[in-house]
Amino acid sequence: MHWKKMIAPIVITVAAVAVFLLWLLGFAMAPGLPVPYKIIAGLIPAALIGVAVFVLAERIKEIRSGEEDDLGKY
Repeated sequence: MHWKKMIAPIVITVAAVAVFLLWLLGFAMAPGLPVPYKIIAGLIPAALIGVAVFVLAERIKEIRSGEEDDLGKY
């Protein structure tokens, strides 16, 4: 079954998203930081969250299709 191979990517992605959310929250709650800087600083972890979820979705597609080792093609 493929679900065993999906556990590690999912756990790592959840951990990374949690770190990025803490980073985002840290910038949002920074007391002396002006609002434009908060917005700009918040876009970085938000983009990283989007990339992490996208990469996870691509990895799950690879696992489900049976395309385990891309290096085997070369």
